[in-house]
Amino acid sequence: MRKSPPFRAEHIGSLLRPRALLDARANHASGGTTAQALAAAEDQAIREAIALQQRLGLKLVTDGEFRRASYHSFFFSQLGDISIDSDPSTGAGGRGAQPVAMIKSRIRWNKPIHVADFEYLKRHASALPKITIPGPCALHFRGGNAAVTAQAYRDVDQFWDDIVAAFRAELLALAAAGCTYVQIDETAFAKFGDPAVQATLAARGEDWSALIDRYIEITNRVLQGLPESLSIGMHLCRGNRGGHWHAEGSYESVAERLFNALAINFFYLEFDSPRAGGFAPLRLVPPGKSVVLGLVSSKSDKLEAMDELKQRVDEASHYVDIDRLAVSPQCGFASVDSGNPISPRIQEQKLSLVVRLAEEIWGSA
Repeated sequence: MRKSPPFRAEHIGSLLRPRALLDARANHASGGTTAQALAAAEDQAIREAIALQQRLGLKLVTDGEFRRASYHSFFFSQLGDISIDSDPSTGAGGRGAQPVAMIKSRIRWNKPIHVADFEYLKRHASALPKITIPGPCALHFRGGNAAVTAQAYRDVDQFWDDIVAAFRAELLALAAAGCTYVQIDETAFAKFGDPAVQATLAARGEDWSALIDRYIEITNRVLQGLPESLSIGMHLCRGNRGGHWHAEGSYESVAERLFNALAINFFYLEFDSPRAGGFAPLRLVPPGKSVVLGLVSSKSDKLEAMDELKQRVDEASHYVDIDRLAVSPQCGFASVDSGNPISPRIQEQKLSLVVRLAEEIWGSA
């Protein structure tokens, strides 16, 4: 039985927002209710999310990201005059519009961003709290050097120094508060294998392969010398907004550097769709590192078959020893607060399926 992350049964973080919470947020936005009333609605929804996760048998709990409009927007807005969201329009075949970053001020960490969220989870949950944060390279990926230097910076290296300082400050604050489990959502690495993404990067004057090395360097600077008590995993996916996606392509293009050069000990990887390619890139995962297989789709209301999931875990174990594997949905159920096109009932069934799958394969979640 695993007593530290990643657990055999994981989930990526966000959960469908309850209707009462969405209504409370809309009322607050229109001036119809106070910030205190909204916070009370968030608290109630988070307590219910904790109860759901613990009832299903998960050994971790998140707050469902219920205090955020999206998985990354709140965090970056606390670092300055920054926005990183997109409109919900989609292209052909379900490919959604990539978010675009607007950086109007220097990056500065002024106070803890998610320490209070961790402390709330710790007070109300018996399972281990997991805090999810966006990746340090997300802003740059969504705009490149042009977005960095458009208003706030003349020197891109200064931007990177500020990013590293801000992320380190937040992680150190979380560790000091007693947090031991953090998930970094750095989706860029999974998207580099898509020819369309490569072409977009080339059009703005950037080489996708060189960016991989740069992003690994920046992330390693963030992680260097952090307390050993802090378990940090990285989640990769190819987009997850309202059931749509941003990219397709195997991990093969990034696997060797991602798994070996990046100072991350475990990865949550999207494998719920042929768009992610096969398991062969896992052959490059070195000893001592582990992988959470995102086999259950948070985009579709179709419930996966247990036997098929077990077969897929067996296939993956040909490349990474099964003792270094775990299972999860491929992404959260609501990367933005409007959520994916599934019901709360299906969400619960899918999380339960992940727990039961882990129990059947490893004897515990």
